[in-house]
Amino acid sequence: MADKDGIGSITDDDVQGDIDVKSERRVSFLPVLLKWIGIILAATIFIVAVVLVTLQIMNKRGKGLSEYPTSPEYRDNREMLQYYKGIGQIKTMTSDSMPATVIVEVNLGYTEDDKTTSQELSGRIVELKDFLRSYFSNKTIAELENEENVKIELRNLINDNVLSRGKIRSVAILQMDIIRQE
Repeated sequence: MADKDGIGSITDDDVQGDIDVKSERRVSFLPVLLKWIGIILAATIFIVAVVLVTLQIMNKRGKGLSEYPTSPEYRDNREMLQYYKGIGQIKTMTSDSMPATVIVEVNLGYTEDDKTTSQELSGRIVELKDFLRSYFSNKTIAELENEENVKIELRNLINDNVLSRGKIRSVAILQMDIIRQE
C-alpha cells in the first residue's frame, strides 16, 4: 500500500476532490457574474442621474444648451422676397497692382408687396449699374473673396447711397467670376 500512495499515484479520493472543486467554481461563477452586472447597472444609473440633474440645474439658470441665435441673418422664418433682376452683368477690373477682371451678376431682394422699392430700382437702373461697377472696381481680389461681407456691404451702401424711398433686404450674387491676369 505504501507503493500505491506514492508520489505519482492518483486515488479515487483525489479525483472526487477535483470534481467537487470544479463544480464549486461553476456554482460560484454565477453569483460573481450577477454581482458585476449589478455594479455596472448601478454605475450607469448613477451617471445618468448625475447628467440629468446637471442639465436641470443648467436649464434653470436661464440659457439652455440648444439656444439658437436670434439675429436676422439666422432666423428660420425669413420673409419672402422678390428680386430685381434688371441689372444684368457688370464687368470691371479690380484695384490690385495686377488687376483682375471681375464679371458679376447681382439681384436685389425687397419685400413682396413693396411697390415703392420696385419702382425706384427700375427708375435708378443706370445709377445702380454705375454704383456696382464703381464698387467692384475699388475692391481687391482678397476683399471680393469673402462673398458674405460683399453682400452685406452692398446692401447697406445701396440703401444709404442709391435708394431714397425704398430699402432692399438682401443682395443675391448669381455670378462672380474673378479672372486673374498672368
